[in-house]
Amino acid sequence: MSSIKTYKDLLIWQKGIQIVKEVYLVCKSFPKDELYGLTSQVKRSSVSIPSNIAEGWGRKYTKSYKLFLNYSRGSLLELETQMIIAKELDFISTENFNRIQGLITEESKMLNAFIKSIDK
Repeated sequence: MSSIKTYKDLLIWQKGIQIVKEVYLVCKSFPKDELYGLTSQVKRSSVSIPSNIAEGWGRKYTKSYKLFLNYSRGSLLELETQMIIAKELDFISTENFNRIQGLITEESKMLNAFIKSIDK
């Protein structure tokens, strides 16, 4: 933990940024008429993941930080649901869906472990 000087050093934040990049790439294949619908929602929920990790880091109290980490988890699950919808609507290939789902699963495990470590 001593090597962590800023939220940018956190692997959960770095993984969150990776998810955002992947989501933005995948959204390019969504139908243009979804620009203000599902595309917008997917992008916002993905950006919310690392953003809440960073915002929580800036809080002075552990309780506040945990709250923002849980917001991040909520955004992650929101993104997962939106990706399932996109897959069901054939907006996203199975390959892209599986890649993003894998990142979501990794991030979920990492967030859960990090939240538990704060409790100790």
